[in-house]
Amino acid sequence: MRKAYVYIMTNKPMGILYIGVTDNLPARIFAHRSGTGSEFCKRWSLTRLVYAEPSDRIDEAIVREKALKKWNRVWKLRLISEGNPEWADLFDSINA
Repeated sequence: MRKAYVYIMTNKPMGILYIGVTDNLPARIFAHRSGTGSEFCKRWSLTRLVYAEPSDRIDEAIVREKALKKWNRVWKLRLISEGNPEWADLFDSINA
């Protein structure tokens, strides 16, 4: 069974944030980077994967995504910074 993921994309450290959910993280991030993932990511050049949280079930990931979208910006920035203090692009590490 494939894992589901809640993920956060940005354009730069502390920049614009996009929260999404998928059951194929490498393919979804590739789609965002190529401009076919979402209009929002395309418009704001959100190509950097800075957070990815695995879940065993897609319905659990969707619940978590909805919860994160309700968080205020400071909480989201803290979540990213705690797991990825450099705000490094995690795409290569998940695509290896």
